[in-house]
Amino acid sequence: MTDLAGFSGKEVIKYLEKIGYRIVRQRGSHIRLKHTEILLHKPITVPLHRELKVGLLRQILKDAGIEIKHFIDHV
Repeated sequence: MTDLAGFSGKEVIKYLEKIGYRIVRQRGSHIRLKHTEILLHKPITVPLHRELKVGLLRQILKDAGIEIKHFIDHV
């Protein structure tokens, strides 16, 4: 089991931008991102919290099609 605790919203957004997502809008503390090349990827909303809950982070990674191990190794 991998440990996803302790990642902030800014860290997740930075990683998503590295793999091709771009910020399309912000409403309050929530950032909406879309993939620029692969339109089949779902748009993703990431809250700018100091620490994201594990379940939310798992869902964000699932929606982006990213394996948890790959995310932890490259953040």
